[in-house]
Amino acid sequence: MNSFDIEMNEKIEELNRSHVHIRDRDYVINTLMKMISDGPNKLQVCSAFDATITNYKGPCTYNVLEEGGLPEDYKLKAYKIRDKYFPIETDPNMTIEDKIPYMIEWWTQAHDLLLKYPLSKEMLHNMVATSTAMLRDGCTDFFDKLHKCDVPLLIFSAGVGDIIRELISQHSTFYNNMHVVSNDLDFDENGKMIGFKGEMIHVFNKNENAVHDSDYFSNLSHCTNVLLMGDSLGDLQMANGAENVEAKLTIGFLNTRVADSLELYKSKYDIVICEDESLDVVNAIVNKIIATG
Repeated sequence: MNSFDIEMNEKIEELNRSHVHIRDRDYVINTLMKMISDGPNKLQVCSAFDATITNYKGPCTYNVLEEGGLPEDYKLKAYKIRDKYFPIETDPNMTIEDKIPYMIEWWTQAHDLLLKYPLSKEMLHNMVATSTAMLRDGCTDFFDKLHKCDVPLLIFSAGVGDIIRELISQHSTFYNNMHVVSNDLDFDENGKMIGFKGEMIHVFNKNENAVHDSDYFSNLSHCTNVLLMGDSLGDLQMANGAENVEAKLTIGFLNTRVADSLELYKSKYDIVICEDESLDVVNAIVNKIIATG
């Protein structure tokens, strides 16, 4: 153990927990030291939502639709679609390129199915209110501190944007430093759903979405340090549009098939957190960065 290790271990002891895995300790320590030195003014955060900001043991945003408000046959059909494609998404032996056609099929079938059933803004609000979906422990503290220090938070999700905003609003606070890029529903003047807005976002095309062609990242050109959080290998592409990046740290939440996928995740993410229902590690890092602001 070198002096950097000793210093960083004293600063962020959560990194030493047994379920936290670090591929290149020197890189992580040096990156963290720069982020801490630069403080919150140069920081931006990019995060997935389902199973990253939410507790992975609870339902994802699409599951919220399945839990209540829609007819039982919708739930049965949606489960059948998910049971077919979820094992493909999480198969460590398939490449992302091989998975993409199946993900397009999955999201297309899920969206087409939803359009066959009546859904309104009011129903959506009530579905979230009665859902068992939960934010990870520590999310409110995470949101509050990023907002207080005016750190931009991009939530980039293959889920349902309207449910994301409702979940955060009902369980915490949706602040003006948050920007959601997701599959947003389209409603008519009476609040009835009539379709989806924009292009489909699935788990492996987050490098192709319009956010990368928009002014979002260019408006944050001063935020040259990026903290990226995800639970899928596709999430690593979320911040591709970030400009003039000086330091980037990626944190992967490995929630399922840990034994099969740990080495793969360690080869892709700088820090891998296994089967954790909290944001303890992330909050410990953020706390050190904003302490210098």
